[in-house]
Amino acid sequence: MELGQTGPALGMNQLPLGIGFREGMTFDNFRFGSNQEALHTLIGGGQQFIYLWGPKGSGKSHLLQALGHQAAAEGRSSAYLPLADAPRLSPGYLQGLEQLSLVCVDDIDRIARNPQWEEALFHLYNRIHAGTTRLAVTAGSSPAGLPVALADLRSRLSWGLVLKLTPLDDEQKLAVLQQRARGRGMELPADVGRYLLHRTSRDMATLSQWLERLDEQSLAAQRKLTIPFVRELLQSNDKRGR
Repeated sequence: MELGQTGPALGMNQLPLGIGFREGMTFDNFRFGSNQEALHTLIGGGQQFIYLWGPKGSGKSHLLQALGHQAAAEGRSSAYLPLADAPRLSPGYLQGLEQLSLVCVDDIDRIARNPQWEEALFHLYNRIHAGTTRLAVTAGSSPAGLPVALADLRSRLSWGLVLKLTPLDDEQKLAVLQQRARGRGMELPADVGRYLLHRTSRDMATLSQWLERLDEQSLAAQRKLTIPFVRELLQSNDKRGR
């Protein structure tokens, strides 16, 4: 079975290795901020179609991952398809997904105005609507604001529950980073976390990547997370990028 799915295999339409639900991205460690209502609605379940939208860093991907982990814990099959990777994927991967209990499609705006992908996604909606599979998708804008060319797909995207998410503020992001650091067995002092926030991209995906790197480098160097240590890594990264 490939990492993109849990549960029964999908025959020939397996998802590529490297795509799957990431450990630790659950409802329990989602810092909801002003998204508490959306979180409780998702945990409660019951909606066949879910459309999550909001700016980068608002937690859309985390919530898709959390839905997948919830399904796995309940013994239900699921798949996660990040359309940021659409250039290395084929619309054919959508075939057969209606056999699963849950399908999570991330960043659908990445395939807007791609006729093959739009049509494949449209047909997936129709197949799922005829059954009991649950479909959750994310995008950076509302269904009405999504630049899709296929009008019928736009109407499908409005089916079901549409939830807008808002990004965390800096102090909430700091709390998330500290929580994830503790989960890795390391301590991220508040002053070090704020230093990182003010010198890198503030979206949680980038911040989480930096946290992983800090964990690796601090273990390799046998050093604690301090501002001088983080400054060295940031400067080293800047030099490599030139």
